[in-house]
Amino acid sequence: MAAPPISAAQAVGEYLQSPDDLVKISAFRKKLEKEKASIDARLKNGVREQLHATREGLRKLLGTRDNVQSVKDEMLAIEKACDDPNIKVPTFDQISRVSMVHRNFESTEEMVNNLLEMETKLNDIERMLASDSKDILGPAPSLLIIHLQLKQLENFRNQTMHQAKKAKQSSQQTLARAFERLNGVIAAFDEYIIELAGNILNLVRAGHPDVVVKLIKIAEVEGREDEKAVALRFVKKAAKVDAALKFKSMQANARVLKHYRSKITKAITESIQAKFEEAYKRDEQDPTGFLQNLTWMYQDLIRIEKDVVPCFPPDYDIYSLYIREYHKALNVIVKRLATSKTDANLLLNLFDWLKEYKENMKELNIPMELLDPPLLDGKEQNLIEDYLQLIVQKLDEWSNNLIKTEIAEFTKRENPPEVDSDGLYETQGAVILFQMVNQQIDLATESGQGAILARVVGETNRVMRGLQEKWVKTIEGEFKKQTEKPDEVAGGLVEYCIALANDQIKSADYAEALLARLEPLVSEKYRVPINERLNDAIDGYLDVAKKCTQTLIDIIFNDLKPATKSLFGQPWYDGTMQQIVETIRDYMSDYQTFLNPSLLELLVEDLLDALLITYLNALANSPKLRMPAASRRVQEDINEIRLFFTTLKPAKEIEESLEVLEMILALLEASKDIVFLSYWSFAKVHGPNLAFVEGLMKSRGDFDRAAVSDVMESIKRKVKDENIQDPPEPTIMKKVAVQNAFSRFLRT
Repeated sequence: MAAPPISAAQAVGEYLQSPDDLVKISAFRKKLEKEKASIDARLKNGVREQLHATREGLRKLLGTRDNVQSVKDEMLAIEKACDDPNIKVPTFDQISRVSMVHRNFESTEEMVNNLLEMETKLNDIERMLASDSKDILGPAPSLLIIHLQLKQLENFRNQTMHQAKKAKQSSQQTLARAFERLNGVIAAFDEYIIELAGNILNLVRAGHPDVVVKLIKIAEVEGREDEKAVALRFVKKAAKVDAALKFKSMQANARVLKHYRSKITKAITESIQAKFEEAYKRDEQDPTGFLQNLTWMYQDLIRIEKDVVPCFPPDYDIYSLYIREYHKALNVIVKRLATSKTDANLLLNLFDWLKEYKENMKELNIPMELLDPPLLDGKEQNLIEDYLQLIVQKLDEWSNNLIKTEIAEFTKRENPPEVDSDGLYETQGAVILFQMVNQQIDLATESGQGAILARVVGETNRVMRGLQEKWVKTIEGEFKKQTEKPDEVAGGLVEYCIALANDQIKSADYAEALLARLEPLVSEKYRVPINERLNDAIDGYLDVAKKCTQTLIDIIFNDLKPATKSLFGQPWYDGTMQQIVETIRDYMSDYQTFLNPSLLELLVEDLLDALLITYLNALANSPKLRMPAASRRVQEDINEIRLFFTTLKPAKEIEESLEVLEMILALLEASKDIVFLSYWSFAKVHGPNLAFVEGLMKSRGDFDRAAVSDVMESIKRKVKDENIQDPPEPTIMKKVAVQNAFSRFLRT
């Protein structure tokens, strides 16, 4: 650390520490004066040198500026002189034409000579190419010579074909035929290059790294030519024609781009893939042996780093390419092993080998980013899960057989469903399924691993969900058959829907009991997914049960279609609702006897909602109502509904449901002047519903058009003044569909 600065007083104090030191003051002052004089002299010299350097720099800067301006002036003079040679040279046109004729003669002579010599050159090239390609791992002594001569002939071909663009078609065809052999030799050389690229590692092992260097040198040369051709094509496309013609090489734009670099890397990739495929086929009958024999892969990587990398320029990053492609090719084989139908030992061996692979690659100092994506996409844990699937395989087989049998019984309905000890319809599906489930769960529990148990529970959920989906589709299909072709389907759909609904509730109870048994056995990490899966299965069972009860309701209303279509028509005044209620009572006698009580409660609630929605839809789209007979009939309908449903539900709940009909009845009975009062009570609960109310007012036979208009005007004003909005929770009125005026006109 730097010492803190010493003050003047401290410095003087060091010299004057005793009275005797006062005698030394004169000598001390002379010493300081000498030091000061020396320092002043050095400072003056430093300032003088700095001023001299600064002055010299400014002088050179001014001189440079003058030189730059002089060069600029000269360049402008040259540019002006080159703008129009005709101004400076009176005979420039004659010189230009003579020069062009001379060039044309030279070009023609050169073209004829090249065409005459081409066959001989091609003979030599073909001989050298055949000799080199006979041994793909040989020294390839003529590789660079072949490339040079072919490159010269190819340039000649490009220039010739470009110059012949303005010639006759027959001349162009003749030239094309003349170059056919050359094209074939070029194609053969390209194939040879690709084959060499696929054997780079083998060439190095054979002691011929110089062949690899030659190969890369050729690729570099052709790459520069490709870049030049692409750049010139862009220039020609972007520049004016006159500007483009200044580039003589522009005439060679017929060059076929070689893309040797990308072709070489592609050949390397394909050779690696072929190598792994060959190794896999050797041990296809013994996949575990394939894993054990993969030491050659590590040997390859070591040899590549040591001997192949020095043959390539750094920008190829060839080591990274090899690592990535080896890793990708290996990943393909590993995925094939993981997904093949083999024994569990292979999956476990593969799981252990993947760990060993990571350790080996780390020992080889291979960066992890080159091994992306990881083998099996980093999901090697799935191997353990696949191993666990062997436990649940029987569950899949048994469940498929079970659902086939159950669905066959459900669709054929040859015998009535069985009755359990409580007198309810049942099937044996739930009992059999959960016997199988508990067997597999017990096996997973014995492993002592929460991950295994969670996986088995997940597979169980998948099986249950699949069964539930099949049941939903079966129910929909059977109901569709009964509605469309009732004479062609077996009877008993009602009884089997009841039995299936009971079975789903029983399954939900079994799943809930299973959840209670498993939760204490696992940690929080696995308790959450187990809870989610089993609760999801429970929800699925309840959904299927709901589908069954909804189908039971749909069956009722399918039988009631003739009656519900006549609502608010002429037959309605004679008591259609009595017929509807009696039909529902007949069905409900079976439902009450054989349906699970908890499901029965839900069914009654949905049945009442379905009846009210059907009734309100019919009323919303009714023709003219005879008043007051219509209002009396509505009141009688309400009484009929109330009387019947109070035998199924508490009277208080029935009154809450029927309140909407009471409010609508008040709208029908109210006089023109006080309709808005009844509407206010209705709107506070169910929202504005202006379309429904307007249709209701128009259907009243005691209101003419003017009366309806006055009533709706007062109602709309009330809605606007009171800012009446829809309720936060939708009520039953949200399900009422009001037809447009044209549809209502057709109905009437």
